[in-house]
Amino acid sequence: MTVIDDITAELDQLAIEVPSWAYGNSGTRFKVFATPGTPRTVHEKIADAGMVHRLTGLAPSVALHIPWDTVDDYGSLAAHAGEHGVRLGTINSNTFQDDDYKFGSLTHSDAAVRNKAIDHMYECIEVMNVTGSRDLKIWLADGSNYPGQADMRSRQDWLQDSLRKVYDRLGEGQRLVLEYKFFEPAFYHTDVPDWGTSYAHCQQLGDKALVCLDTGHHAPGTNIEFIVAQLIRLGKLGSFDFNSRFYADDDLIVGAADPFQLFRIMAEVIRGGGLDPSGGIALMLDQCHNLEEKIPGQIRSVLNVQEMSARALLIDRPALTAAQEAGDVLGANALMMDAFYTDVRPALAQWRESKGLPADPMNAYRGSGYQDRINTERQGGRQAGWGA
Repeated sequence: MTVIDDITAELDQLAIEVPSWAYGNSGTRFKVFATPGTPRTVHEKIADAGMVHRLTGLAPSVALHIPWDTVDDYGSLAAHAGEHGVRLGTINSNTFQDDDYKFGSLTHSDAAVRNKAIDHMYECIEVMNVTGSRDLKIWLADGSNYPGQADMRSRQDWLQDSLRKVYDRLGEGQRLVLEYKFFEPAFYHTDVPDWGTSYAHCQQLGDKALVCLDTGHHAPGTNIEFIVAQLIRLGKLGSFDFNSRFYADDDLIVGAADPFQLFRIMAEVIRGGGLDPSGGIALMLDQCHNLEEKIPGQIRSVLNVQEMSARALLIDRPALTAAQEAGDVLGANALMMDAFYTDVRPALAQWRESKGLPADPMNAYRGSGYQDRINTERQGGRQAGWGA
């Protein structure tokens, strides 16, 4: 037996959605560096995502970003995804790249601008109707840079009114997930800056509105796992955007800066039943691979989530509960640390082999010839990138 044998059933439930934009030329700071083999179309992004899933067995769905991934026939795109062994997942809206949104979108003081942003959300819902996607994700760049620039209270009223119109358009089985962000690009006030603001709006909207937690969208020192525990407790955690940060919204490979934090987060996800597909918590990556190779970057990311999930599943919960109730501070902490320090990589390699997957997906990709092929084939056209 391996350390994985007792947690195989739970581990088998793990599914991580990958973002289409991670496969394009992306980056959020100074320069976006072009790389060979970069997709020119959303169809090629999906093909790359299919490769990640074939090698890891962990990434069965691909999130789209509208209008970056706009096509004429979304039914055909969904069929194309199926041919590559994946399905289309979350539909991400975009109200942060149009000149009309300079001073806000769903929170703009001008009703005409708000209605334009609402119409875009309606467009995203129509995409969902065709693709069968469950979640509409909304992230807003709305806010202000200077005291007095905007009426913060009125903007909250406009936001709730706008979200209500979008929420009421959702169909059966569809959800709205509202993402929050501590700051950037608004530096004085952000209209949805924290989980409490997102929760308040979602609670007012109804059961089909939930909070999206991006692991990079917090002030330094924030106890993210506490937020996870609280939102699960309240039944309002809808999805994750997994990435990693050293300073701000760095969008790096998840677990790169603080693997222990990822372990602690997954411990709370598991504690709250979040690996159960019927639980409704979507685990998704949201990353920009500006320097590293795109496909290996996504492979590394999903493997990191799997590894920390496996370690979190090894926590001896009955013993931990007993230590907590007995006030055994060091004993309880030791149980957490024992699980975290367990090297599950050899056992996960065996787990993959048992499912007909390569023991080492990173090496398997290097030896697959896929990168050489797309480097040759993807010549000409416009390479897909951030904002494309």
